[in-house]
Amino acid sequence: MSDAQHMGAALGLARRGLGRVWPNPAVGCVIVNGGEVVGRGMTQPGGRPHAETEALARAGERARGATLYTMLEPCSHWGKTPPCADAVIAAGVARVVAAMEDPDRRVKGAGIARIKAAGIAVETGLGRLEAEEINAGFFKRVATGRPLIALKLASTLDGKIAMASGESRWISGETARQRAHLLRASHDAVMIGVGTALADNPELTCRLPGMGDRHPVRIVVDPGLRLPLTAKLVATAREARTWVMTRTGGDAARHEGFRAAGVELIELPPDEGEGIGLARALTALGERGLTRILVEGGARLAAGLLRDGLVDRLAWFHAPSVIGDDGIGAVAGLGLEKLAEIPRFQRVSLEPVGEDVLETLARRA
Repeated sequence: MSDAQHMGAALGLARRGLGRVWPNPAVGCVIVNGGEVVGRGMTQPGGRPHAETEALARAGERARGATLYTMLEPCSHWGKTPPCADAVIAAGVARVVAAMEDPDRRVKGAGIARIKAAGIAVETGLGRLEAEEINAGFFKRVATGRPLIALKLASTLDGKIAMASGESRWISGETARQRAHLLRASHDAVMIGVGTALADNPELTCRLPGMGDRHPVRIVVDPGLRLPLTAKLVATAREARTWVMTRTGGDAARHEGFRAAGVELIELPPDEGEGIGLARALTALGERGLTRILVEGGARLAAGLLRDGLVDRLAWFHAPSVIGDDGIGAVAGLGLEKLAEIPRFQRVSLEPVGEDVLETLARRA
């Protein structure tokens, strides 16, 4: 097998960690000796052990003289675990192929420099574009302090998510709904506005067979703390983490009721109105280590994020149906007056999902 194929395997392992390894990046590692794969590893849930440590442990003595393929430069700093660069050197690896340098200021080339200084050959750049996309959320948080935001929408061809009466089950088909659960599993958290929480009383868990342990953190943006203590999100807070973002200065007894149920309240100063600033809210989530958030509704939250330039990806399920102008739109009004002000995206992929189509888009730079 070629270098590209082995790197492809490492990148595939990295993807399996998405949604489970925050606050660390999702990394995959493959060790090859004499044409034989002798070790594989991926960053473990919670962010450690790291992928290289896992792969080296599996390879054992067979790592000596081998080539190590990794998605990201081995770390060079002490955290809760020793530096992976030191483990690579101690194992006697002869060659390291890394897709890219680690942008974290604590590493940023230092791991590669340490490995080179030990006389080990190092190559970088193979698979870089895919590696950057896999960990776009981690890199976003390192660069800006906030996680990557993916807005998921499921609408008719004319952009409607419900009838005028509010009836919406189901706009999309069963296959698309299963795919939406898979999206939840690959994100650190799923976020909704309180209006959606009140209207739908959702669970926001991943309910795919064999993936019962892949629940994301559930986040509700609820400035006035209107969410009932009887809501499913509150009732299941000890089974799947639930965070509610609300204004400071609310009723102390009500706050205690949420905390007693296992809900973490994230209190933020109010913005100019009665809400909370979305940019500030995302920074607070970045400070808690989140790297990828899937936003599932509603229309007002989607509009606020789009208006403030905070949506990095769109995952839009299009159902082959039309409701008309009296239906409820997927995005509320943005309050824009000029075409130059509208958010613009470019298509990344277009994929049939049962009877529906999933269109993935990225924000234009």
